[in-house]
Amino acid sequence: MRAVVQRVTRASVSVDGEVIGRIDRGLVVLLGVEQDDTDGDAHQLADKTIQLRIFEDAEGKMNLALNEVGGAMLVVSQFTLLGDCRKGRRPSFIQAAPPELAERLYETFVAAVGVLGIPVATGKFRAMMQVELVNDGPVTMLLDSRKRF
Repeated sequence: MRAVVQRVTRASVSVDGEVIGRIDRGLVVLLGVEQDDTDGDAHQLADKTIQLRIFEDAEGKMNLALNEVGGAMLVVSQFTLLGDCRKGRRPSFIQAAPPELAERLYETFVAAVGVLGIPVATGKFRAMMQVELVNDGPVTMLLDSRKRF
């Protein structure tokens, strides 16, 4: 699994002009699922994401995690994170999981975040979405379950 994690002051996702998910302070997670990913990858990545100490403490240092600041998470599926652009000019998506597996593991990730007590909003799997966010910092992290934490 690959994730682009952005610290935000607010974010929303819309489908067909209708907002279907919205958060205030927290994290936006763009999530891509690979064909060899498992439930373990989803749980591990959810736990790692929540525990990232990327929010500022009283001294202005990135020292606090999402749950310590009372933040929420907006999770949006994004298979294009698995695009391989090494050859030619058109990305190859052969490492991306088939839709059925990708959706199941996306939902597993979302459920794991919720079980850990984080308010979570989502996009709509396999839909054309518009994501709006205010990146705070900007702070953006890349996580990959293949690169063990």
